Amino acid sequence: MNPSQHRFALTTVPPPKTFPHVSTPVISDKVMALRLKNIVTALHQHKLDVLVIYADKEHGGNFEYLAGFIPRFEEALLVVTADGELSYVMGNENLKLVPHARNKGKCLHAPAFSLPNQPMDNDAPLTEVLADAGLTRGSRIGVVGWKLFTSTLHDTQYQFDVPAFILDAIIDTAGERENVVNATALFISPAHGVRRLNTASEIAFYEFGANLASTNILAALDNIAPGKTERQIGQLLAADGQPGNVVMIAATGDRFANACLYPTDKVIQRGDKFSLTVGFKGGLTSRSAYVVAAENELAPGVADYLLALAIPYYRAVTTWLETLRPGLTGGELYQTIENVMPKAQWHWHLNPGHLVADEEWLCSPVYANSPIALESGMIFQIDIIPSLPGYGGCSIEDTVALADAALRHELQSLFPEVWQRMETRKAYLRDVLNISVSEDVILLSNTVGYLRPFLLDKGRALVRQP
Repeated sequence: MNPSQHRFALTTVPPPKTFPHVSTPVISDKVMALRLKNIVTALHQHKLDVLVIYADKEHGGNFEYLAGFIPRFEEALLVVTADGELSYVMGNENLKLVPHARNKGKCLHAPAFSLPNQPMDNDAPLTEVLADAGLTRGSRIGVVGWKLFTSTLHDTQYQFDVPAFILDAIIDTAGERENVVNATALFISPAHGVRRLNTASEIAFYEFGANLASTNILAALDNIAPGKTERQIGQLLAADGQPGNVVMIAATGDRFANACLYPTDKVIQRGDKFSLTVGFKGGLTSRSAYVVAAENELAPGVADYLLALAIPYYRAVTTWLETLRPGLTGGELYQTIENVMPKAQWHWHLNPGHLVADEEWLCSPVYANSPIALESGMIFQIDIIPSLPGYGGCSIEDTVALADAALRHELQSLFPEVWQRMETRKAYLRDVLNISVSEDVILLSNTVGYLRPFLLDKGRALVRQP
């Protein structure tokens, strides 16, 4: 049957099972070594002599991919030479982390990376420090920031997103500006970046965050009630001491009053639109809906919210889930959503699906006419965001991945508890929500496909009717 012919209705169903307080995973030494091997291979393939990887607290994913840590409140560089030698260039307060690095390397001190007015002991020109790390005059150097520049207006290989004082020192050490190029794509290009694909160990690691985010969202959904505050709901989103990778959202009514991004003392009122978002390494879960128990409690201007927005959106999400498979191109997935929920009418403007890792948004192979084939090992966030004028939002963002038979077997063998959680989620999707996904799709979030459009109706969700 064509997806547009499927019928969806509010149905009383049990909520999905959640898994609080699961064990904290660690990516294996073997996989950490493989990461380094893969990036050195990519360095050779792109005819580079050395990589200089930049990091700060907000932009540390590529650095952390090899190091296992971020430099917290300072800046840092990780230099990788063509023979696989590593040098960590650190500020004052992160020198002590280098002995704990997952891939070992030399520790070099750059006090300029430290916080304002800290001691400048061992101060030396950054060019000298970089030379100690293996940069030489005439070498071809790839600089790794965090952003892919995809503009067609100019040559992006010479566009950089690292601080000017660092870039200037790299260029001075190289001797020629043309020898220094943007190499971020080696890590995060959706077509060939080494971080686009994950091993079983990495999927098990990232499942922890996706499970935590979706577990917390369901707890928050269960506690939404008129008279409670945003902060009371927001505290349910933070858990287990884990740092979020996005700004937490627990927002009732109109957002951003007084330019505030965070949960406040605003009181939830019946009829409010409401947004919830929390994300950790490996997964984000988000929900938008109305604080009502039934359609007759909606304001007159949005009384048809269920038929006008919620059901068309839910149809698009179920179509996305049932279309996803290895070998499909990103352009084909994009066009599938365009067919079932045309952008001109529904005003979504971001990619309908993107890759995740330590970051909430790594990159995306899903865009108009994308030739990039989806592959086993990719972890996706469902990210279709319609915007219908006059209506509150509707969203069920969650995390899934692609895993071929070999990867599924490895997950089942090495991580049986993770595998069992994934199988439990897929059974719920199939047997309760009537959504059938490819055998190559695995579910990292507990709440995939679960939409309560009326937040005070805790028992009913949208379900495809058999």
